[in-house]
Amino acid sequence: MSLLARSVLRTAAVQPAVAAPAQARNMATLREIELRLKSVRNIEKITKSMKMIASTKLAKAQRAMNAGKQYGIANAEVFANTPSDKPTPTKLFIVVSSDKGLCGGIHSSVSKATRKALSGHPESPLPQGTEVSPDSPISIIGDKSKSQLVRQQASRYHITFNQIGRDIPTFADAAGVADLIIKSGVQFDSVVLVYNKFVSAISYEAAIMEVKGEEALKESASFSAYENEDDATKDLVEFSLANAIYAALVEGHACEQSARRNAMDNASKNASDMISTLTMQYNRGRQASITNELVDIITGASAL
Repeated sequence: MSLLARSVLRTAAVQPAVAAPAQARNMATLREIELRLKSVRNIEKITKSMKMIASTKLAKAQRAMNAGKQYGIANAEVFANTPSDKPTPTKLFIVVSSDKGLCGGIHSSVSKATRKALSGHPESPLPQGTEVSPDSPISIIGDKSKSQLVRQQASRYHITFNQIGRDIPTFADAAGVADLIIKSGVQFDSVVLVYNKFVSAISYEAAIMEVKGEEALKESASFSAYENEDDATKDLVEFSLANAIYAALVEGHACEQSARRNAMDNASKNASDMISTLTMQYNRGRQASITNELVDIITGASAL
């Protein structure tokens, strides 16, 4: 290598690297802001569309809920008039949720209520002093609550269901769930349904509905006053369970649609706020870039 080439390389190594011009960094930043604006606008369109769809489904779900709640009211009156002193420690917990997300913390509410009921927490939805056996099994309707409860209660899982009530739940769906639970051979003294109770279009709360088992009905003085065959009692328990599951399904479905509508409304508002912030940031950066270009032009003209 010649002496001239060595001196050139030595000089290049000593000199510091030339920084990128500020205008180039500014243009890159403007491009990034522009791409982010485009993505946020697309998200806003999606959330607004999902809000409109949820609003339409909510009206249908409320009509189905008002009709389905009559099943639950009639069911509760039957068991209110057949009190039994027999303890029911072995309870089958049926957690009613769904397979879909994007609806806030509606699935977490029933999962938390189930954990409190199983652990005997003071804030449990069960009446104070209710005895719960540590071997009480759990059946879950919906994949969301299943994934939330699997960490702590996996050993209690008995049977789970999915693809139930993808649209408005029907009595056939509830009857199918009740039939599979009865045929599975699970032993229980009573069934406790944990579901979301519809309070208003913007609020809901976790609630329970208890259905007595066959033995508890037989021990009831009001029920034993009538001469009933064993098959009739068994059929009544299964029919009452289907009624309760149907009432919980339609009310939970209405709560889900309401929560999804509110969640998409909040997401659309957040997207609008982000679009306003990014637009202002983009306009400021563009104005600064244009000002720098004008300064360069005026400086060059003055030099000439």
